[in-house]
Order: sequence, then C-alpha cells, then structure tokens
Amino acid sequence: MGKTSEKDRWLWVLVQNPGGDEEIVGQHEDESDVSFIPAFNEKEDGQKCYHFLARDAGKKDEFQAIIFEDLEQHAEDNGFEIFVLNDAGEVLEKIKP
Repeated sequence: MGKTSEKDRWLWVLVQNPGGDEEIVGQHEDESDVSFIPAFNEKEDGQKCYHFLARDAGKKDEFQAIIFEDLEQHAEDNGFEIFVLNDAGEVLEKIKP
C-alpha cells in the first residue's frame, strides 16, 4: 500500500453555519500575531478542544472533514496558516500555504 500524499490528507475543522453560508472557524494568536485555522487529524481531537476555540456566539457549528488541498487553498486565499492540533490543543504542525 502506498503512502497517502499530503494533498489527499483529510483534516477536521470547525465550521459555522453548516449547510448554509458555511465558514471555517479561524483563530488569532496574539503573541505571534498569526491568524490560523485549527485543524485536527481526528474529529474526536477537535471535539476535545472545542471549548478552547473562539467562535461566534449564537451560530451553529460542527466539525467537518476537509481534504488538505482545499483547506490549504482556503487558508491561502484568506491569509491564514494551518495549525494541526492534538486533543490537548498543542500544535503538532504549522503549515504556511
């Protein structure tokens, strides 16, 4: 079996307004002045970090899987980096599109 290429990798992100005018939830790290999209290798990891994520009150949100290639393009188009986090919210990988 061959190794999955980076572009075929799936990650989990928090999405606001699922099924409508969907938006991927981004975050801002004040210390380094970096805007990033928190992404997770497993949905369960994201759910464990849910309470750490800043999000708009009153908007419905859910974790959805997205293929890396699309997430990378979205991040690049909107001036974000991608931080892959573990279930404790620790950064495993920083990706600059």
